[in-house]
Amino acid sequence: MSTSAATPPPASAPPDDETPLKRALGPKLLILFVIGDILGTGIYATTGKVAGKVGGALWLPFAIGFVVAILTAASYVELVGKYPKAAGAALYTQKAFKVPFFTFIVAFMVMCSGLSSASAAARAFSGDYLAEFTDAVPPTLIAILFILALAALNLRGVSESVKTNVVLTLVELTGLTVILVIGAYAVMTGGGEPSRLGEFEASGTGYALLTSVLGATALGFFAFVGFEDSVNMAEETKDPHRTFPKAIFIGVAVTGTIYVLVALISSLLVDYTVLEKSSGPLLEVVKAGGVDFPPRLFALIALFAVTNSALINIMMASRLCYGMANERILPRGMGRVLARRRTPVVGIVFVSLLAVGLVSTGEIEGLGDTTAFLLLCVFAVVNVAVLVLRKDRVEHEHFRTPTVLPVLGAITAIILASPLADRPADVYIRAGVLLLIGIGLWGLNKVVIKARGEE
Repeated sequence: MSTSAATPPPASAPPDDETPLKRALGPKLLILFVIGDILGTGIYATTGKVAGKVGGALWLPFAIGFVVAILTAASYVELVGKYPKAAGAALYTQKAFKVPFFTFIVAFMVMCSGLSSASAAARAFSGDYLAEFTDAVPPTLIAILFILALAALNLRGVSESVKTNVVLTLVELTGLTVILVIGAYAVMTGGGEPSRLGEFEASGTGYALLTSVLGATALGFFAFVGFEDSVNMAEETKDPHRTFPKAIFIGVAVTGTIYVLVALISSLLVDYTVLEKSSGPLLEVVKAGGVDFPPRLFALIALFAVTNSALINIMMASRLCYGMANERILPRGMGRVLARRRTPVVGIVFVSLLAVGLVSTGEIEGLGDTTAFLLLCVFAVVNVAVLVLRKDRVEHEHFRTPTVLPVLGAITAIILASPLADRPADVYIRAGVLLLIGIGLWGLNKVVIKARGEE
């Protein structure tokens, strides 16, 4: 991988285009933002469900997911360097294929993936970790109030939201550090059961083992999603063509390493059948680690972690609405900015209401798997788009990924999105219903545009 000019030298930086959004993010904030976006609900809440699919070899799906994430991250880095705009995958799809309907579907899938992820985080917040403190309030009510509170924070401004993200990122990193310390202590004292690390839930070899590993990887990939959201902050980032490559690669590398280590420790200390039954699997690791760490304190850390996931997903979905409105994929009103705060107010309200509705459609595993499936489909498109757009040259320097990486990225994304991944039918049904809703919105938008004579 290298940084190269898209046109012959002399090359210059891209102009700092006029944007109503405030450029508040520098390199350090963006790195923490990416790490905080990836960390959270996936590793804290779905580790047990991944273990239930693969068995004691829990580390393997996360290692494979790490590789798949790096492949697609490289494509996003090249594209955001060429086109530092807020619309992300929707912008890249339109530029590459120039089919408005296809662009809308991709954009809608990205939006739905963010909202299903936020809904999974809201469900995780109201689940076993919160039960360490109270179970007096209905979980669904807690989840709804949780979404509304984060919407209010987003309305205050990107600076407030990102600074809150930094604090929550440090908290959730502290929680995972606790797990790593517990694991190190277990290894040094001869604790745990190393033989579990090579155990697979599927009996025998061949197709059953393949689908077991692919299914676990597809679900585990939910833990890696988030890096793609950061490109929607391009118009709020200082010097984005230079800042994004380092931020995304460092973010994916740090989180991927942590995930593999946490998976190894979880399987080492707790039998996968115990992990599978818990919606707070890392709490089981803390209790089994032989270290005197208060379970309630860890549960509190986990609550902060899933809060961070939901906060960023709602933030990103609202920015996607803003970007699509500017690209005329959605009505112009969706791009309305709050005058004083300079935040995309209509987008925030819209996605928050959708998230409230999604909270009641499934549990953590189903919503997480739906998120991963939708994004894997999008990632396949993005990896193809980066190759198609090689013919589109720009006048500033930007990162250029080796061709083999997007090719492998597209292939792996398609495999993990296919029935080979052995995901439950309800995931495909939920995704299909969401797409039908998207098609209906597309038709409505076309009618409105025609009625206004804007075509």
